[in-house]
Amino acid sequence: MKYVLVTGGVVSGLGKGVTASSIGLLLKACGLRVTSIKIDPYLNTDAGTMSPFEHGEVFVLDDGGEVDLDLGNYERFLDIKLTRDNNITTGKIYQSVIDKERKGDYLGKTVQVVPHITDAIQEWIERVAIVPVDGKEGPADVCVIELGGTIGDIESMPFIEALGQFSYRVGPGNFCLIHVSLVPVLNVVGEQKTKPTQHSVRGLRGLGLTPNILACRSTKALDENVKAKLSQFCHVPAENIITLYDVPNIWHIPLLLRDQKAHEAILKRLDLIGVAREPDLKEWTIRTEVCDMLHNPVSFKHI
Repeated sequence: MKYVLVTGGVVSGLGKGVTASSIGLLLKACGLRVTSIKIDPYLNTDAGTMSPFEHGEVFVLDDGGEVDLDLGNYERFLDIKLTRDNNITTGKIYQSVIDKERKGDYLGKTVQVVPHITDAIQEWIERVAIVPVDGKEGPADVCVIELGGTIGDIESMPFIEALGQFSYRVGPGNFCLIHVSLVPVLNVVGEQKTKPTQHSVRGLRGLGLTPNILACRSTKALDENVKAKLSQFCHVPAENIITLYDVPNIWHIPLLLRDQKAHEAILKRLDLIGVAREPDLKEWTIRTEVCDMLHNPVSFKHI
């Protein structure tokens, strides 16, 4: 099993969910079978009791699981059916560990975040990743994992530690880390600023994870000198720095990734160059172009 981890830095709301969905779609277009897992660091067991004003709409899965809306994006982009287990929350992890402790499974040991919580997270990921979600038999080729929140959040620390251990255990040829960060443009000077991303990557590396690919959110494509600067300070090859600039609708994101050869960087990292084909996104491109032409609002009148 190959794993792609998507993390976010600087600010929340950068579009990690759409980015993770688009990466999954791109890999699927390369002929690979893809599954997804969303990690939400909040203490709630699920999103069912959370206000949509604070957290967005709840997405209800086929098995009745009330989960984050990002899982809805995964299902729509990848044409898969996920289960409640594809959404990991802090509440679910702690509940499972406490239940095991109450049954005496730890044989009287002191139950701690490391190794018991971190082991539970890794075991959950491995258990869910092999469950087929596309209607075919056998496990998928790649599991795309999205870590919710922002690097540096207290809530996500156990997950960062677990994923750092996990990346070491599965090996570099089976793990690719994509960090979604912000490159703001100050209106006064009109210059793309790299410092927020530098700090975010430094914090990520300090926690034991090193990004293989940078997906930079910005209002426009990154200048070459900005890419060179990010490459130098973040220790990421310039060809592995992708710009996710503002587009008319989210369906453009897989096309942006394809045009910037993101799939080649991922496949190279996962040792899948000889296995996967060039991405076929003809149908997706047509759908995106049609969506761009839809401008007239539709109104419903009571009869």
